[in-house]
Amino acid sequence: MKKLLILGAGSAGTMVANRMNRMLKREEWQITIVDPEAVHYYQPGFLFVPFGMYTEKDCFEPRQKYLPGGVQYIQETVEIIEPDHNKVRLESGKELEYDFLVIATGAHIHPEETPGLAEHEWGRSIHSFYTLESSSALAKTMREFKGGRLVVNVVENPIKCPVAPLEFLLLADWHFTRLGIRDRVELVYATPLSGAFTKPIASQVLGDLLEKRRIHVEPDFMIERAEPDAKKIVSYDEREVEYDLLVSIPLNKGAEVVGKSGLGDELNFSPVNQYTFLSDRYENIFVLGDAANVPTSKAGSVAHYAIDLWGENFLHYIQGKELEDSFDGHANCFIESGYGKGILLDFNYSQEPLPGVYPMPGIGPFTLLKESRINHVGKMAFRWMYWNILMRGNGLPLPPTMQMAGKHVPQAK
Repeated sequence: MKKLLILGAGSAGTMVANRMNRMLKREEWQITIVDPEAVHYYQPGFLFVPFGMYTEKDCFEPRQKYLPGGVQYIQETVEIIEPDHNKVRLESGKELEYDFLVIATGAHIHPEETPGLAEHEWGRSIHSFYTLESSSALAKTMREFKGGRLVVNVVENPIKCPVAPLEFLLLADWHFTRLGIRDRVELVYATPLSGAFTKPIASQVLGDLLEKRRIHVEPDFMIERAEPDAKKIVSYDEREVEYDLLVSIPLNKGAEVVGKSGLGDELNFSPVNQYTFLSDRYENIFVLGDAANVPTSKAGSVAHYAIDLWGENFLHYIQGKELEDSFDGHANCFIESGYGKGILLDFNYSQEPLPGVYPMPGIGPFTLLKESRINHVGKMAFRWMYWNILMRGNGLPLPPTMQMAGKHVPQAK
């Protein structure tokens, strides 16, 4: 019997387990998934906890609830991957052999890698919303915040959900407006990017929205250190940004075991073919979700579009056929902008986000690069779709590759 081993039971790993449980012949394949966590987190929900839009309980479910009965689940930590021997050793000492390995170990924050960030003010005047614990602590601080300078800082890219820092700032504008204290709050976005987003059209649109909301952008800010007692962050070019409350998006890295096993880059993300997710070094290892170093967003939409295509590709591959360069980097990103509205971005490796409608030309119903209430509805409805469709291994009724229909290139001003 052949063995498919999946490391990580987050979004990508769970989708792969469910898909392969249906697509592979059970009498020929044994599927095993390994993850140390007993719960599965709905990570997009962490953003909403500081604003009272979600509670902690809205953001997790028992992991085993979403893993199919035909898949063996081992709740342990992986000690080392030995790709030359086609096996994985767990912390307990148990060894698991495989014919094919899927690495879906995700990305994780590392505030300790920025001097001054994870010291005595972490959880007090310095927070993050990239874990449920830190998001819950930030919720308490946001309730008690009476005014001052709130700074959102991205330490370095790539990060999980690249639009989340923008969402936080836009929601903060709405939150403090509702509380009647917006005039007493200064909002600042200190980003290593040269603008609000990586691509010029979206950066212009989002930059204009931030300006309209009186949110100052401090561009090209590469943080070197935080000085928690002085309440300021300092860039490598010695620019200083003072704060009363710092919301940090710390350095994101792949799982330590990926780097330790010689399968990662300097940030422990694994180099793969960006169209097939096959490892650059091993012909029986695939890396999916945030663990891969592909040049697209580390977002749930990327994982589910990729896996929509990867499943069939994998079946062809194990039959001795060549992998098709099928994935184009397709990503959707809803930006919750407050006031009951949202913005949607749709893009891929080669095409930047454009204005228009999605997914049906002339109909939508979602608007691209423009605030609308239906985009807000789509963002809030995604939690139900996540748990009931995607985590069950089903695809959304949308093409996994990006379509140009319904989009247009704006005329230069």
